[in-house]
Amino acid sequence: MNAFDPVLKPLEWSELDERAVKAIKALAADAVEKVGNGHPGTAISLAPAAYLLFQKAMRHDPSDPEWVGRDRFVLSAGHSSLTIYLQLFLAGYGLEMEDIAALRTWGSQTPGHPEFGHTKGVEITTGPLGQGLASAVGMAMASRRERGLLDPTAAPGESPFDHHVYVIASDGDLQEGVTAEASSLAGHQQLGNLILIWDDNKISIEDDTDIAFTEDVLKRYEAYGWHTQRVDWTSGGTGYAEDTDALAAALDAAKSETGKPSIIALRTIIGWPAPTKQNTGGIHGSAMGAEEVKGLKSALGLDPEATFAIDSDVLSYTRSVAARQSTQREEWEAAFAAWSDANPQTAALLTRLRAHELPEGWTESLPQFEASEKGVATRAASGKVLTALKDVLPELWGGSADLAGSNNTTMDGEPSFVPAEHATKKFPGNPFGRTLHFGIREHAMGSILNGIVLHGLTRPYGGTFLQFADYMRASVRLASLMSIPSTFVWTHDSIGLGEDGPTHQPVEHLAALRAIPNLDVVRPADANETAWAWRGILENTNNPAGLVLTRQNVPTYPRGTDGFAAAEGTLKGGYTLLDTEGTPDVVLVGTGSEVQLAVEAREILAADGVQARVVSMPSLEWFNRQDEAYRESVIPSGVKARVSVEAGVAQGWREVVGDAGRIVSLEHYGASADYKKLYAEYGITSEAVAQAAKESIEAAS
Repeated sequence: MNAFDPVLKPLEWSELDERAVKAIKALAADAVEKVGNGHPGTAISLAPAAYLLFQKAMRHDPSDPEWVGRDRFVLSAGHSSLTIYLQLFLAGYGLEMEDIAALRTWGSQTPGHPEFGHTKGVEITTGPLGQGLASAVGMAMASRRERGLLDPTAAPGESPFDHHVYVIASDGDLQEGVTAEASSLAGHQQLGNLILIWDDNKISIEDDTDIAFTEDVLKRYEAYGWHTQRVDWTSGGTGYAEDTDALAAALDAAKSETGKPSIIALRTIIGWPAPTKQNTGGIHGSAMGAEEVKGLKSALGLDPEATFAIDSDVLSYTRSVAARQSTQREEWEAAFAAWSDANPQTAALLTRLRAHELPEGWTESLPQFEASEKGVATRAASGKVLTALKDVLPELWGGSADLAGSNNTTMDGEPSFVPAEHATKKFPGNPFGRTLHFGIREHAMGSILNGIVLHGLTRPYGGTFLQFADYMRASVRLASLMSIPSTFVWTHDSIGLGEDGPTHQPVEHLAALRAIPNLDVVRPADANETAWAWRGILENTNNPAGLVLTRQNVPTYPRGTDGFAAAEGTLKGGYTLLDTEGTPDVVLVGTGSEVQLAVEAREILAADGVQARVVSMPSLEWFNRQDEAYRESVIPSGVKARVSVEAGVAQGWREVVGDAGRIVSLEHYGASADYKKLYAEYGITSEAVAQAAKESIEAAS
């Protein structure tokens, strides 16, 4: 229980509240009927529950949607977008009746699924089932980590940074595997600030969920370590009463349980009280039909002929929600002011974190690596970068999906983020720690990272092998869609991982990830490029990035000597690493571990009198953002002879090398063997690059 929460006991529920709920049930039906498609049923039957959250239980302020002390709300059942739109309309977040009437139409503030950054008051984009609940786990984790950064010594529930994360999820959400992963971790982490309302209506698109979903969900969640409750509005199937008092009591009990996340199984009848379509799949995902809508309104005691109607006194009342929470808000402001006065340095940190700014001079902590032919794996270099940044960037934290030693995602000496009872000899930790352990849950890791970012103050990262980015694709795509700076660390980036064989060797993954709009794929060539890659990623708050790193050692180039350019060109996405005197005969473009092949091929070609420019291209996305003049300076349009080399499929490189260009690539799966043997057997060698260069020169002539 938090000190500044609205009072739920006793529940104040008046005739105005009843009329508000009835009005939005009708509005849900009207909006879907007008556009001709959508999901009215859940929005109708969940109207009382969502209303209870937004008008009675949640701490929030429509005039200040970014208030740091607010509770968070996640509509994991994003298909029922009206569930949140109608509450934002009632509370006064800026949606008006014309916005509700414009549901799912071009340019509206009410798209088919809620979109972060599009509609004020929407905390996360939801729609792909399970992603919302899984990301809410990340929000709850972020809340605890931020509390540890800002106010670790306050008594539980007394800090201005204590708040709840509320989720409404559907049967479909709980069937998705990602929620099983995330919920398991939430129980392990004892996230007492997470409260889930499961709409247990037993209906999905294929009608009765008994056809595919019959497990005892509450027993499963009890096994995960959750606090479980049931509220049955059907009275065991004998009737139906929307008992908001019972739900409010369950929410109160959930708030009081601070050592476990809470799930409330709310048994509802979808679409109630629609006369013929309630409790059917027909009301789940399609318009009800004019007569059914009229029947619904009649059952609610409303004018069946009126559309998009709400009484002015009802709307005036619901839009006074902030005023009705004014006492709690004043107490919160007093506590926040006292905290700020007592902790001026931490208050300054909060100001910086809220502005998403990096501290002055932080880049001076980035390591510089000495030249070495033997070199170092870029995954190892990345680990050294993270450790170097730990003191200057307290907002940076992360870990991996059970691969800490392989991904090098653990900052040296930093405690784990874990309840003390779950700490281990190898990983000591505490609830406010910094090293994340996702377990073997790659899909949930991606969603959790998104939730942490969306919570607002910290910069998380999570690692696994590049091959297993496949398990994360849904969350990576959503991060890209939301334009949020989640950081995905993917190591063991090619056949270069060697003996583990083709099941673990990514081949098509770089091309597949580059196909995701708004995702930056960054594959540095050496240790110094890795440091600059981290700089570029951390300085960008506009979209996510995937940092792709080697298992095997790669040379660390002598920057500024022997013709090698400085590594700061990494920030441009592509730059001339080694140049020629005058116009080159051919341009060799490499990424990651294959840049060394281009460097070696340059020497082979030089012996034959061919002048080759070597371009390191750590990020096609960053390079393509540069102006035309810069891109021309690196890869001149007049030089048609070009070769790209990357240990993956060729897709995407034709646009770089052009018609006369040649692509050294891998168009099949790998094998289990030493990585040097694999590169030789598959023809990804400096000799192959040199030969391809000669062929390209001939083709371009």
